[in-house]
Amino acid sequence: MFKVIFFLFVSMYLVHAKHEEYEGYTLYAVTVQEPAQVEQLMEIVERYNLDIWSYVNLETEGLILVAPDLKQVFEDEISAIGITYRIDTDNIKEKLDLEDVLMAEAHKRSNASRSDRFGLSFDVIHRWAVVDRYLVDVANRYPSVARVVNGGRSVEGRDIRYLRLSSDNFASRTKPVIIIQCLLHAREWVTLPVALWAIQELVINVTDRDLIRDIDWIILPIANPDGYEYSHTRTRMWRKNRRTGQSPSSCIGVDLNRNFDFVWGTDSSNRPCSDTFHGPRPFSEPESVVTRNIINEHRSRISLFLDVHSFGSLILFSFGNRQLPPHALVLNRVGVLMAERIDAVKWPQNRNYRVGNSAQVLYTASGECADYAQVAIGNGLAYTYELPAHRNLNSINGFLVDPAFIRQAGFETWEGIKAAARYVVQNRL
Repeated sequence: MFKVIFFLFVSMYLVHAKHEEYEGYTLYAVTVQEPAQVEQLMEIVERYNLDIWSYVNLETEGLILVAPDLKQVFEDEISAIGITYRIDTDNIKEKLDLEDVLMAEAHKRSNASRSDRFGLSFDVIHRWAVVDRYLVDVANRYPSVARVVNGGRSVEGRDIRYLRLSSDNFASRTKPVIIIQCLLHAREWVTLPVALWAIQELVINVTDRDLIRDIDWIILPIANPDGYEYSHTRTRMWRKNRRTGQSPSSCIGVDLNRNFDFVWGTDSSNRPCSDTFHGPRPFSEPESVVTRNIINEHRSRISLFLDVHSFGSLILFSFGNRQLPPHALVLNRVGVLMAERIDAVKWPQNRNYRVGNSAQVLYTASGECADYAQVAIGNGLAYTYELPAHRNLNSINGFLVDPAFIRQAGFETWEGIKAAARYVVQNRL
């Protein structure tokens, strides 16, 4: 009995000690009335190096995480320019602790109920090493369909593997290629189930045989392995990769979704401490180079490119500088098709998906992965997904994950992807 009580005490201590750096951090929900206020707010965010959870616009409020010592100055400065606010979460550490408790309980149940069936479960968020080994296992078990490729190594030396899924090992030069990439941003854990669900349905369950017969797939589950691991072991809200030595600053990391060569450096940060730091040059990071190489190798056949992020229930298309591709109407039409399929099966408490140009719906940005992909694939379709910010009775929302939503996230997003996949086959994109 003493050992049990001691174990529980130690477990609770570790949970509450893990996120001490976020003690007293407040999540503000902000509202603007005019476009000029958005620019003024972004200047404040950049000046104080604040963490944007979601961007504000005239239609929706934004969420900004503020350190305890900056709360008063933040409130004073945004109030002075007419921006209103409310406190979404007074102390974000309490929500981080809650996520840990829910995940620990889910892992306990998962380990107790694990069956001999091949595949990864959808009741927990799996770490990089588990996923990395799984990709190898899938290729070994299903060699007629799956091939694992090591695209390169991260800054800290982790392998960046992806699966090529095909009924003929990519031998056909006429079949469309679809790419699914997840976790370019480290803290967006809920995107991982999207890649794992696609692998399960295409290789293990094979519920829709036409999708593997008529399409070649590339699935990259963890595009930023160093940042992803760091978000598990040290700083939950870490977004960037783990690049060091950015003289003269001691700050770490590059925002990989600002590091691609599309109007690079024009609408991102040149400050290494910023969460949107674009790096010293386009493709300065080995992680973005892996994705670039995949795109360039298959660019003549890529019909659909999906860069999966969270959060916001959004399907966004290019470009981040407010320009529109020549086939913007097609992009919008297929985006709506995906959104409608997801909305038909989503949880009722989550809002419907919105579809639109990324700059108009969210914010202007440069160096984004999906924009680079869109230029490379021409008339193909490139999108950035923003998965839901699920809020349940525990008030888990934003980037935080309720284990109860993991399976649903994979399932509902796959329904949207299937709709787009069949569209590109039927329309020979």
